[in-house]
Amino acid sequence: MSVAIMKNTGSGIENDPHFEARCDLAAVFRWTARMDMHEAVVNHFSYAVSDDGSQFLVNPNGRHFSRIRASELLLVDANDDETLSRADAPEPTAWYIHGAMHRNVSHARCILHLHPRYATVLASLADSTLPPIDQNTMRFYGRTVVDDGFDGLGLGDEAERLTRQVQDCPIIIMGNHGVMAVAQNIALAQNIALAFDDLYYFERACENYILALQTGKRLRIATDEVAQKTSEQWQGYVQELADAHLRAYRHRRSGPENV
Repeated sequence: MSVAIMKNTGSGIENDPHFEARCDLAAVFRWTARMDMHEAVVNHFSYAVSDDGSQFLVNPNGRHFSRIRASELLLVDANDDETLSRADAPEPTAWYIHGAMHRNVSHARCILHLHPRYATVLASLADSTLPPIDQNTMRFYGRTVVDDGFDGLGLGDEAERLTRQVQDCPIIIMGNHGVMAVAQNIALAQNIALAFDDLYYFERACENYILALQTGKRLRIATDEVAQKTSEQWQGYVQELADAHLRAYRHRRSGPENV
């Protein structure tokens, strides 16, 4: 399968089988930029559209998050070795990281990778665990993986190595690198909404923690029992919250410029 960019042909875009996923993912790109969680024209998001996960949507090379339209998202195949040789190929680390993820971890349906300020600060600490000090940090209690094996940019072997870090947790804290949110084995729109909501709240949780550290005062760390209870309470309605979160962003800015 070759790299494919859907051409914006007015009303015809609605006939694309991945139209809603494209619109959801494009909205996530643009709002990520508005919240200043992006980094220049790098970082990358992807969403698997085939049952085996190998075919996926990903952002085009060199396009700023704030300007990405649904029709511009690339549809690529993780098993196509010729992808990077084409003029419209994705950015190399986007291809290697997301290609490896979707090829090797079929249940990783939506993958959002960023270097946001506070999550990256956490990933830069010798101890990158996130203690349960407030409701946001407790959302991720027992639900993160810390990757201590950074070995350079996400190319080749490093991209393949990252696939072995995916477990049942929605957040991978990528030591010396950044963060990755992974939504697994759920419905189409829910995958994108949940991954985005996790990424948003994780950055907020990291911000709370880093600012608390800056006070130099003793942290109010919850007990394991309270942290676990709060995490489970979050999971009781987090999907509903995530869906509403993404709908709100899509409704705030809709129109032909988005497709």
